[in-house]
Amino acid sequence: MKHHQIMIVPYNSDYAEQTVEMWRNSKEQAIGQKEMHSFDSHIYFINHILPVQFQIDLAIMEESVVGIIAYNETEISQLYIHKDYQGIGLGQMLLNKVKAQSGGRLTLNTFEVNKNAQLFYEKNGFKIIGKGNENEENLPDIQYEWEVE
Repeated sequence: MKHHQIMIVPYNSDYAEQTVEMWRNSKEQAIGQKEMHSFDSHIYFINHILPVQFQIDLAIMEESVVGIIAYNETEISQLYIHKDYQGIGLGQMLLNKVKAQSGGRLTLNTFEVNKNAQLFYEKNGFKIIGKGNENEENLPDIQYEWEVE
């Protein structure tokens, strides 16, 4: 696939529907279960709930949303890449930006069923610090932490 210009931009609600559609498809593929929340409540979440605690950035390619990351100085809340654009470095690009602006330490949770995510985070220096299932999906998850060298 030839490389198109990828832009990382702050989230803007003009992109809400595209972003939520991409997020839901990516997540369903990653965990093998349907999203439990309605499309509308997911839109509400990204526009009103998520931004209270997290900065949200989008990866945009040819006017299309191909990735999302939600983060603050200490935590990554969400990271999803469009299922047709995985494995080309988008997640890496988003993660690098977040690492650079972090306080030198980041934690995140990922689903135990999502092996691709675990390989990605471990390759990027994240270490497992806990396991549990504090999530609505009621799936086992893994807590990771990264610290700057």
